[in-house]
Amino acid sequence: MEFNKLKEERRSIRAYKAGKTVSKADIEEIIKAAQQAPSWKNSQTGRYYVAISPNKVERIREKCLPEFNRKNSANAPVYIVTAFEKSIAGFDNEGNEVNELGDKWGAYDLGLQNENMVLKARELGLDTLIMGIRDEKLLRTELDIPNSQEIVAVIALGYRDIDPNAPKRKDIEEIVKFY
Repeated sequence: MEFNKLKEERRSIRAYKAGKTVSKADIEEIIKAAQQAPSWKNSQTGRYYVAISPNKVERIREKCLPEFNRKNSANAPVYIVTAFEKSIAGFDNEGNEVNELGDKWGAYDLGLQNENMVLKARELGLDTLIMGIRDEKLLRTELDIPNSQEIVAVIALGYRDIDPNAPKRKDIEEIVKFY
């Protein structure tokens, strides 16, 4: 799919078709796309935890998401929890911060990876909803995520059951200064 068309079609989907599954091969292709994103010194600190079995998907939905995110991601057959290894991006080999952002650089890198994921998903005919409000402690328990990693998002993945309009974007003059 041509890039401009792809980015214009991508939406945060809050209604998924019931009864449709996503193949493990498609999920692997989506995560491989994430791996192609740039990262601090090619550190590749992103980590992915995929709930694909109906049992695990339901447990994540019911135990780890607040009511509005449960509703918004209802019928999504997959959740991908994205995290990054802490104290690597933004740090030197001795573990010293070399950038005032510190671990925020790991979140930046993961954001680039997540964008690749959602665009690849759309290219494959799938849709996503990135959710930042979730129960971090219960996710760690449910998916055995170590404390050395920062959990950033839960991404619902499935087939859209709605076709929302594009939200208005700010004019370029509001967000850019040229010098």
